[in-house]
Amino acid sequence: MDAKKRVAVPASWLNGEVGQTFHVIPHPSGEYLVVMPPKEFELQELEIKGSVADPKLKRRAIREFFGGSHEVTTDKQGRVLLNDKHCERTGLGSEVVFIGGRSRFEIWSREAHIIAKPGQMEALQQVADLIGL
Repeated sequence: MDAKKRVAVPASWLNGEVGQTFHVIPHPSGEYLVVMPPKEFELQELEIKGSVADPKLKRRAIREFFGGSHEVTTDKQGRVLLNDKHCERTGLGSEVVFIGGRSRFEIWSREAHIIAKPGQMEALQQVADLIGL
Protein backbone atom coordinates (compact mmCIF):
# COMPACT_ATOMS: atom_id res chain seq x y z
CA MET A 1 0.00 0.00 0.00
CA ASP A 2 1.39 3.39 -0.87
CA ALA A 3 1.38 6.52 1.30
CA LYS A 4 -1.97 7.62 -0.17
CA LYS A 5 -3.51 4.26 0.84
CA ARG A 6 -3.78 2.98 -2.72
CA VAL A 7 -3.39 -0.71 -3.46
CA ALA A 8 -3.02 -2.37 -6.84
CA VAL A 9 -5.71 -4.98 -7.38
CA PRO A 10 -4.18 -8.13 -8.91
CA ALA A 11 -4.88 -8.26 -12.64
CA SER A 12 -6.60 -11.64 -12.35
CA TRP A 13 -9.43 -9.93 -10.42
CA LEU A 14 -9.86 -7.14 -12.95
CA ASN A 15 -11.81 -7.31 -16.18
CA GLY A 16 -9.38 -5.05 -18.03
CA GLU A 17 -11.57 -1.96 -17.85
CA VAL A 18 -10.50 1.30 -16.23
CA GLY A 19 -12.97 2.41 -13.59
CA GLN A 20 -14.03 -0.99 -12.33
CA THR A 21 -16.11 -0.61 -9.16
CA PHE A 22 -15.83 -2.61 -5.95
CA HIS A 23 -17.41 -2.34 -2.52
CA VAL A 24 -15.08 -2.54 0.47
CA ILE A 25 -16.22 -3.34 3.99
CA PRO A 26 -14.30 -4.37 7.09
CA HIS A 27 -15.06 -7.95 8.09
CA PRO A 28 -17.05 -7.97 11.34
CA SER A 29 -14.02 -9.49 13.10
CA GLY A 30 -12.05 -6.34 12.22
CA GLU A 31 -9.15 -8.47 10.95
CA TYR A 32 -9.34 -7.64 7.24
CA LEU A 33 -11.25 -5.90 4.46
CA VAL A 34 -13.69 -7.74 2.21
CA VAL A 35 -13.79 -6.47 -1.39
CA MET A 36 -16.73 -7.38 -3.62
CA PRO A 37 -17.98 -6.46 -7.06
CA PRO A 38 -21.43 -4.79 -7.08
CA LYS A 39 -23.39 -7.99 -7.84
CA GLU A 40 -21.85 -9.85 -4.90
CA PHE A 41 -22.44 -6.85 -2.65
CA GLU A 42 -26.14 -6.85 -3.56
CA LEU A 43 -26.37 -10.61 -2.94
CA GLN A 44 -25.11 -10.10 0.60
CA GLU A 45 -28.13 -7.95 1.40
CA LEU A 46 -30.39 -10.73 0.13
CA GLU A 47 -28.49 -13.24 2.27
CA ILE A 48 -29.03 -11.09 5.36
CA LYS A 49 -32.72 -10.55 4.58
CA GLY A 50 -33.22 -14.27 3.90
CA SER A 51 -31.49 -15.39 7.08
CA VAL A 52 -33.36 -16.83 10.05
CA ALA A 53 -32.20 -13.95 12.25
CA ASP A 54 -34.72 -11.82 14.13
CA PRO A 55 -36.09 -8.98 11.91
CA LYS A 56 -34.72 -6.32 14.25
CA LEU A 57 -31.27 -7.94 14.11
CA LYS A 58 -31.46 -8.12 10.31
CA ARG A 59 -32.23 -4.39 10.07
CA ARG A 60 -29.28 -3.58 12.31
CA ALA A 61 -27.00 -5.85 10.29
CA ILE A 62 -28.10 -4.29 6.98
CA ARG A 63 -27.61 -0.80 8.44
CA GLU A 64 -24.07 -1.67 9.59
CA PHE A 65 -23.24 -3.53 6.38
CA PHE A 66 -24.22 -0.65 4.09
CA GLY A 67 -23.14 2.10 6.48
CA GLY A 68 -19.70 0.51 6.85
CA SER A 69 -19.13 -0.03 3.16
CA HIS A 70 -17.10 2.18 0.87
CA GLU A 71 -17.29 2.14 -2.93
CA VAL A 72 -13.96 2.27 -4.75
CA THR A 73 -13.08 2.55 -8.43
CA THR A 74 -9.90 1.40 -10.12
CA ASP A 75 -7.62 3.95 -11.74
CA LYS A 76 -5.58 3.46 -14.93
CA GLN A 77 -3.01 1.36 -13.02
CA GLY A 78 -5.69 -0.90 -11.51
CA ARG A 79 -5.34 0.67 -8.06
CA VAL A 80 -8.07 1.50 -5.58
CA LEU A 81 -7.97 4.08 -2.82
CA LEU A 82 -8.78 2.59 0.57
CA ASN A 83 -10.73 4.49 3.21
CA ASP A 84 -8.67 5.78 6.17
CA LYS A 85 -11.17 4.45 8.72
CA HIS A 86 -11.13 1.00 7.14
CA CYS A 87 -7.33 0.93 7.23
CA GLU A 88 -7.27 1.99 10.87
CA ARG A 89 -9.92 -0.52 11.93
CA THR A 90 -8.14 -3.44 10.26
CA GLY A 91 -4.59 -2.35 11.05
CA LEU A 92 -3.54 -2.10 7.40
CA GLY A 93 -0.11 -0.61 6.86
CA SER A 94 2.38 -0.47 4.02
CA GLU A 95 2.49 -4.27 3.58
CA VAL A 96 -0.78 -5.94 2.69
CA VAL A 97 -1.75 -9.40 1.50
CA PHE A 98 -4.52 -10.15 -1.00
CA ILE A 99 -6.41 -13.39 -0.44
CA GLY A 100 -8.58 -14.43 -3.36
CA GLY A 101 -11.96 -15.97 -3.63
CA ARG A 102 -14.24 -16.66 -6.53
CA SER A 103 -16.66 -13.80 -5.95
CA ARG A 104 -14.65 -11.56 -3.63
CA PHE A 105 -11.21 -11.04 -2.18
CA GLU A 106 -9.76 -9.92 1.13
CA ILE A 107 -7.07 -7.43 2.04
CA TRP A 108 -5.13 -8.32 5.20
CA SER A 109 -2.25 -6.65 6.95
CA ARG A 110 0.84 -8.80 6.47
CA GLU A 111 1.17 -9.30 10.24
CA ALA A 112 -2.47 -10.32 10.77
CA HIS A 113 -2.26 -12.76 7.89
CA ILE A 114 0.85 -14.43 9.32
CA ILE A 115 -0.98 -14.90 12.64
CA ALA A 116 -4.18 -16.22 11.00
CA LYS A 117 -2.52 -18.52 8.43
CA PRO A 118 -2.08 -21.62 10.64
CA GLY A 119 -5.78 -21.56 11.59
CA GLN A 120 -6.79 -21.22 7.96
CA MET A 121 -4.76 -24.26 6.94
CA GLU A 122 -6.27 -26.22 9.81
CA ALA A 123 -9.78 -25.24 8.68
CA LEU A 124 -9.02 -26.28 5.10
CA GLN A 125 -7.71 -29.65 6.30
CA GLN A 126 -10.85 -30.28 8.35
CA VAL A 127 -13.21 -29.32 5.53
CA ALA A 128 -11.16 -31.32 3.00
CA ASP A 129 -11.53 -34.38 5.22
CA LEU A 130 -15.29 -33.83 5.51
CA ILE A 131 -15.83 -33.55 1.75
CA GLY A 132 -13.32 -36.22 0.77
CA LEU A 133 -10.91 -33.89 -0.99
